[in-house]
Amino acid sequence: MPGPIFLRGERVTLNVIGDDDVPFLYETINDPEVRAGLSFARPKTERAEREWVESVTDPDADDVHFLICDDGDSIGTVGLRNLDTRTGNAEIGCYLTPDAWGKGHATDAVQALLDHAFEQLRLHRVHARAVTDNEGSKRVLEKVGFEREGVMREHWYRDGDYQDVHVYGLLADEWRG
Repeated sequence: MPGPIFLRGERVTLNVIGDDDVPFLYETINDPEVRAGLSFARPKTERAEREWVESVTDPDADDVHFLICDDGDSIGTVGLRNLDTRTGNAEIGCYLTPDAWGKGHATDAVQALLDHAFEQLRLHRVHARAVTDNEGSKRVLEKVGFEREGVMREHWYRDGDYQDVHVYGLLADEWRG
């Protein structure tokens, strides 16, 4: 069962991640369809996923991560990593279970987290990366206002091929405007 609701979107809630979420996270991140859009090629162990949960729930953690829930059911995660309060920068990332794709959940979750990032955490800039063929992620980023800033050519190696990674950015003034 997901932890308490921390943020509300129009369609989803962003819930606090806890130990009980490890089985869901472990299963989802190892799903071949989900993993295809993420930047790792090795299987994640349940122990590694538990250690990740412990690291992001530590009171001194810099990163901010949430479980995305639809009507109380866990459907993915969204978070800010490499959060630097001195410069006001962070990288946003999100993944959903394949059953939740194409229903507006990622867009809603990213919007809710961006509101929090710019209004409560007072960030100045949030950036994101998406591999060339991850059309869903690129569409979500563009829909919420991110600008494509460039391409890291042949940055990611997957399935026997080098692929470009698109870099997106969004400034606080652009979000508010």
